[in-house]
Amino acid sequence: MNQSAAAEVTYQGNDRLLFGIIMGLLAFWLFAQTTLNIAPTMAADLGVEQSLMNIAVSITALFSGIFVVVVGGLADRIGRVKTVMWGFAFSITGSLLLGFAPSGDWGSSFLLLGRICQGLSGAFIMPASLALVKEYWQGAGRQRAISLWSMGTWGGTGFAALFGGLMAENVGWRWIFIVAALVSLLGMLMVRGTPESRARVTGGSRFDVKGIMVFVTTMVALQVLATQGSKFGWTSPMALGLMALVVGLGVTFFKLEFGNPNAFVQFRLFRNRIYTGAALSNLLLNATAGIIIVTMLVLQQGGGLSAQAAGLVTLGYAISILAFIRVGEKLLQRFGPRQPMLWGCCIVGLTIVLLMQTHLMLESYKLLSVIAFTLFGVGLAFYATPSTDAALSNLPSEQAGAGAGIYKMASSLGSSFGVAIASAVYTAIASDNAGVNWIEGVVTFVGNQENLASREAAFFALLFTLVLLVTATVSIVLTIPKGKVAERG
Repeated sequence: MNQSAAAEVTYQGNDRLLFGIIMGLLAFWLFAQTTLNIAPTMAADLGVEQSLMNIAVSITALFSGIFVVVVGGLADRIGRVKTVMWGFAFSITGSLLLGFAPSGDWGSSFLLLGRICQGLSGAFIMPASLALVKEYWQGAGRQRAISLWSMGTWGGTGFAALFGGLMAENVGWRWIFIVAALVSLLGMLMVRGTPESRARVTGGSRFDVKGIMVFVTTMVALQVLATQGSKFGWTSPMALGLMALVVGLGVTFFKLEFGNPNAFVQFRLFRNRIYTGAALSNLLLNATAGIIIVTMLVLQQGGGLSAQAAGLVTLGYAISILAFIRVGEKLLQRFGPRQPMLWGCCIVGLTIVLLMQTHLMLESYKLLSVIAFTLFGVGLAFYATPSTDAALSNLPSEQAGAGAGIYKMASSLGSSFGVAIASAVYTAIASDNAGVNWIEGVVTFVGNQENLASREAAFFALLFTLVLLVTATVSIVLTIPKGKVAERG
């Protein structure tokens, strides 16, 4: 046995490593995501057009989503600790580029490059750190580590808008990213010295460059289609061309990867029914993030609230997910993954049903929204740890990085596509609700009748997310067994 392999057997994860990893997660999920709220302020200060700022906001999730699987497979080969350290380096670089971006002509270059580096940081840190959790913690210790890891992602996201607004108003938006660089540096120092962990790869294996190039191109085309399809027009030559490109590249990718022993996306992972069910339900449940943008739109466009006032109704989401994330861990330990995953889906379903009550008066709807988003956090908290544990506990150690990468890609792309499609449904109906005004004969919309288009648009956009939620629930019922799931080494 070589020295690296011996270290993997004897080393046990500790809180220094765990909290160092969480620092990296917060740099991405908390600090980098503040641009969703502070984008107008940044654009005005840097002197860039809002359209360019919108690209800068979305490009981070794009690069994180399309590279997370690539890096997951890479981490198995070159080492998971090394990959996490590269992630910290990208985070520091990107944060400093943003924090010290000049106003004027060079501002846009600093902005875009910084946001790309932040996206790569997430892609490097998430799958590699999750694989380290799989390798260096066992049993209840692993479940605790996954819970705290989840707090760094879910909790960071929940507080990002509130944190960004607070920082921008009191100390300036640049300090968000300067502090992010310091947090990443601290995380790097805490992870430093951890024994390396990598998969046992056969000597004849080669890195799948061709598969990676096809995959990245496919994901870029798919992301552009999902985020810009409504702008192009779904039947326009541009949208139809992108659809054809995605389908063609998807078929090509499948042919390249299926049966390829060097494939970075290992399709044999999906022979594992439990892993497949956890990953699929994770994709669909994350897609319900579309409820956030739809609710914000109807409260602002239909209810006339400011962005700040509308955003306050989501505060319960951040608080409840942090308060209940470890409850999901305890439920996992007692019941196994299936029951808490299903309970989480049911609670999220109740959230969506409450938000669909757009026929009510504004004050009543605001109160329901506060309750709904608090429940949203509880539902996701119940689901997060059991789902992640079900996915990783059923993979052999040599597939941990690749499996974690696919699982986290499902999170990123599910959220991205859910937001894009739900907002597209809302925008299409709000601009012309003639095709759905039959709903007025079924439901009585009380109060202001001048905002019916927005209220009806929100109802149907939220109904779309409810369909996704039901599909996620069915996938759990069909794939996740009752009781505790046996762990694979």
